[in-house]
Amino acid sequence: MLLKRYGVFIALVAAALACLLLSFTARSVWLVGFCLLFPLVLVGVFDITQSEHSLLRNYPVIGSVRWIFEAVRPYLRQYLIEDDLSERPFNREDRSIIYARAKNEEDRQPFGTQLDTYAAEYEWMTHSLAPAPVSKEPFRVEVGGPDCARPYSASVLNISAMSFGSLGRNAIEALNLGARNGHFYHDTGEGGFSPYHRIHGGDIVWELGSGYFGCRNRDGTFSPERFAERAADDQVKMVEIKLSQGAKPGHGGVLPAAKVTAEIAETRGIAMGEDCISPSRHSAFSTPAELMEFVAQLRELSGGKPVGFKLCVGHPSEVFALAKAMVKTGIRPDFIAVDGAEGGTGAAPHELADHLGMPLREGLILMRNALVGTGVRSEVRLAASGKVTSGFSMAANMAIGADWCNAARAFMFSLGCVMSMRCHTGSCPTGVTTNDAHLQRGLVVPEKAARVTSFHHRTVSALADLVAAAGLSHPRELLPHHVWHRVSPIEVKPLDRIYPFIGAGSLLEMPEETPYALDWAAADADSFAPVAAVGPRRAA
Repeated sequence: MLLKRYGVFIALVAAALACLLLSFTARSVWLVGFCLLFPLVLVGVFDITQSEHSLLRNYPVIGSVRWIFEAVRPYLRQYLIEDDLSERPFNREDRSIIYARAKNEEDRQPFGTQLDTYAAEYEWMTHSLAPAPVSKEPFRVEVGGPDCARPYSASVLNISAMSFGSLGRNAIEALNLGARNGHFYHDTGEGGFSPYHRIHGGDIVWELGSGYFGCRNRDGTFSPERFAERAADDQVKMVEIKLSQGAKPGHGGVLPAAKVTAEIAETRGIAMGEDCISPSRHSAFSTPAELMEFVAQLRELSGGKPVGFKLCVGHPSEVFALAKAMVKTGIRPDFIAVDGAEGGTGAAPHELADHLGMPLREGLILMRNALVGTGVRSEVRLAASGKVTSGFSMAANMAIGADWCNAARAFMFSLGCVMSMRCHTGSCPTGVTTNDAHLQRGLVVPEKAARVTSFHHRTVSALADLVAAAGLSHPRELLPHHVWHRVSPIEVKPLDRIYPFIGAGSLLEMPEETPYALDWAAADADSFAPVAAVGPRRAA
């Protein structure tokens, strides 16, 4: 048994000693052999004497093979083992089409689809026997209600929130230059409006998280004066209040003091040498009605620019509380961005990333129904964010209620991300999610900006092809019945026969006849907490 456990180590020691003795014969090859084997002997000695890993103590040297294979396992799996459709979170087929469109390469596929059209969850769009001409004009969406003095014409595909700090300066620059050249917007993320967002002048949506970075007082509270100063910048087209995000809803962020560089401190308006903390909730408001008043305040302070908010949908009663607050106060956000729980460009605790928050489709439908059911949908634009990679993913979101789509990871792929899953380590090999100057050097801004623009242009063009094939002129005309879903090998249904889509004003007129009666009754414009039971109580 001992020989089985220590056999490799003993053999290495014996071979090293033999090489050492034979090296005195003046043949250099034996000395080279000793130099190669002696480090392995030292590794074995260390393995036997260390106390942290029992496997290494029992199987010196050979036990290290486990860690070697564990380290290379993701790369072996990604490049050699998994097929084009099985990888997560983005499969090879999705990434390949993004890379091809970003590089302006051939993106057509031969020999038919690789998808199993009879597998559960397969989806497709219905087409018309009288297709419409393919639109030559870029699809735009006008954002800004009657209280908005400076409305904005948004593209149907934009860059979702990714902060400077989470992404390096070169990545931010390339995204913004690509957005400027492609005439779409770039969301700053809650990390603030950095100098690297400004250099190229691309359209900006300034996201305000609970830390109010860039417009905060010393104690972390919101500063109206600082906000008004920065929001006056012509480059800022809209303002987005972040309530929660798909990767880790209900969870505040912490940037350790060691990672707070002078540039990050300047951008966020924080002190050097201190942890940068994003609280899990806002201090500027505490109820849905107060949130609407905060929206109105920001709209006034910004000079009438569109103001909205982003959230990953959680308790349904809170969504209805937001809708009730719009009705009660008469204040409408100009837009709402729904972030799916499948989203996320940074790191998050496993439990939060895997099991907290509503996926995009369910969250988007719930928000759509809340706005339609209270009669305010025509005044509020809806954006969708969560694994948007293609024209079809955009079309499916728009069919169930979105006016436009945002993408984060898809644009990271267009920058050259290879999904190495090291976003949170600061050692991203492609220089996208790192502030390491040597790694960032590999990301050449003009080259990658052109890819960002190309991916956007060709993906929107693919959407135009789908819209025309359906006999429509604009994606706003897409409806749930245009997308069909396979629910079993022998049954398919359009989305409006799978999900509930309620009628205009139905929550105000007859809420008890909707699927949301209990959650609607529990919702209150003056409280995020439910004011009535939404299900059975725990037994005493």
